[in-house]
Amino acid sequence: MIDVGGLRALRAVAELGTVGQAAEQLGFTASAVSQQIKRLERQIGVALVAPAGRKVVLTPAGQVIVDNAPEVFQALERCAGAARSIAGGVPRGRLKVVAFSTAVRGLLTPAVAALAMRYSDMQVCITEQDPQEAVYCVDSGKADVALVHDADGMANSLPESLKQRLVHADFGDVVMRRTHPLAASESPLTAAELAGHAWVASPHGTVCHQWFQRLFAEERNVPDVRHQIDDFSTQLALAATEDLLALIPHLARPPLGPGLVRRALHRPPKREVYAVWRCSSDTSPNIRALLAALSDESLDSASGVVVPG
Repeated sequence: MIDVGGLRALRAVAELGTVGQAAEQLGFTASAVSQQIKRLERQIGVALVAPAGRKVVLTPAGQVIVDNAPEVFQALERCAGAARSIAGGVPRGRLKVVAFSTAVRGLLTPAVAALAMRYSDMQVCITEQDPQEAVYCVDSGKADVALVHDADGMANSLPESLKQRLVHADFGDVVMRRTHPLAASESPLTAAELAGHAWVASPHGTVCHQWFQRLFAEERNVPDVRHQIDDFSTQLALAATEDLLALIPHLARPPLGPGLVRRALHRPPKREVYAVWRCSSDTSPNIRALLAALSDESLDSASGVVVPG
């Protein structure tokens, strides 16, 4: 019988390259990880790792073991899920979730609060991760669920081992001072109306900067970008002290101060947020509880229509 702990240790060493880093990730000492791999080698009867300077590399036999490890972990996960279903399917234990920062604030925070009231034996543990890394964490078994968004309107490409569900549609609108010339508008703002004003914008490489560029793609007038700031609270602080506009997603927007208002856009930028989990954990009561807490209400609240004020 193959030792599952040794299999996890071998996979961690394969991913990270050193026993020390694998031990840190798994929460063991380096000596314990080495012993787990040695025990696995004795069980199989062949060497699985070999020294390579300060690192270790997998032997061909070790690589074959790691390549087939996902099937083993998925089978174990299915067994555990079936047992939980027979036991009543009540959410309990730890659920590891990875998500991008604004999804943590706008979606997970209220969902976790709701789950804590319903299921006292369930614990949700959140780690902030960019979408691409979050998908890898779930696929490799480091996390149970990921919240990811479609990159610049492009559909997510997922391995066959993963499933996804749309849980939120996030729109952007414009925030400004209550005394700004555009604040009196009661109809959605067009790019032509916005182009002649000064902005605080998100930096290059961010989704919100892509939104900003697309907003003015057909305009000849280049918008006047005074500041490039990644933190949305700082963007709002600057908008509150200067006559600046800020393009901010609903999920990312903290409560507005009394001096600020938000206005809808004629063609609001949009991104879709998906929950991603392994097919083998599809029956998990914890995952189903989280999906139920996330889905319907958040989609209904994201119509993209913003009431002035």
